[in-house]
Amino acid sequence: MSPSDDGNAAYGKKKFKRSRSHFADRITADGRDGWPVEAGRYRLVVSRACPWANRTMISRRLLGLEDAVSLAITDPIQDDRSWRFTLDPGDRDPVLGIKYLSEAYDARETGYPGGVSVPAVVDVPSGKLVTNDFQQITLDFATEWTALHREGAPDLYPEARRDEIDTVMEGIYRDVNNGVYRSGFATGQEEYETAVRGLFRRLDEVTERLAGQRYLVGDTLTEADIRLFTTLVRFDPVYHGHFKCNLWKITENPVLWGYVRDLYQTPGFGDTVDFDHIKRHYYQVHTGVNPSGIVPVGPDLSQWLTPHGREALGGRPFGDGTPPGPVPRGEEVPATGRPPVPAG
Repeated sequence: MSPSDDGNAAYGKKKFKRSRSHFADRITADGRDGWPVEAGRYRLVVSRACPWANRTMISRRLLGLEDAVSLAITDPIQDDRSWRFTLDPGDRDPVLGIKYLSEAYDARETGYPGGVSVPAVVDVPSGKLVTNDFQQITLDFATEWTALHREGAPDLYPEARRDEIDTVMEGIYRDVNNGVYRSGFATGQEEYETAVRGLFRRLDEVTERLAGQRYLVGDTLTEADIRLFTTLVRFDPVYHGHFKCNLWKITENPVLWGYVRDLYQTPGFGDTVDFDHIKRHYYQVHTGVNPSGIVPVGPDLSQWLTPHGREALGGRPFGDGTPPGPVPRGEEVPATGRPPVPAG
């Protein structure tokens, strides 16, 4: 996720197009792109507001890569230089020593085309950006970083299921992950209606799929579930109102509401979600869509921790593995970003 070339006010005023990742190097076990898997060498830069970055946070937690790849969390509010480290002492990332993520981009390539986006993986020794390929980072976490996975890590991209996972993810990416943005940043009625109807058609298909099975592919969590979750968890707080994706709310769809709560309550998912960062980013940064910058008080978060009943469908969340351990110290979501714990 990155601001437009014309600044935050340009959102919603020109046709939306998802930029391709300009830095598509891969960190691999054999280091074929010059970036070998190595514990402690790389820093993952994210915004808790961004669904694409949220994917990498979930994958990192589920696979137990917290000690292998350090985490930098940016301020949810960008300025025209994009993502900044104003949550850290001195407004600098304590590991990279930079004030803006753009400095790592510039260290890699001065004057590159495109915006400064998260997620981004930075090489700590050189301070250079390695990759901002949001589609590939999590797949490589699952398949190239296996030597550093925790004991009991799930197989999020099982080889025998990859064709099905890829097919499911392609439709979700086009119509759901990207569809909410095409709806929200549409510049005309026809463009908007085409996007929003495509979005809800796909959500209807996903609903049918999930009505009889706990997870999208097979009986365990996979990369496909991670990618759907990060859009669904943001849907009612921002996409329904801010992006006008309002044929219905996720809370009005019993299947999807049960599914997203099931995942939210699964270790590694909800413990990466900061509703405060999410709402403040979308409503305050997208001034072209929301000129007032007013952040809504709702929706009520109290139902996120209520029983979902999805266990009745069976399934084994982590397959033959185990849940991840506690959230590392310093990475906990503040109370302002979490639903209240039910009394009793």
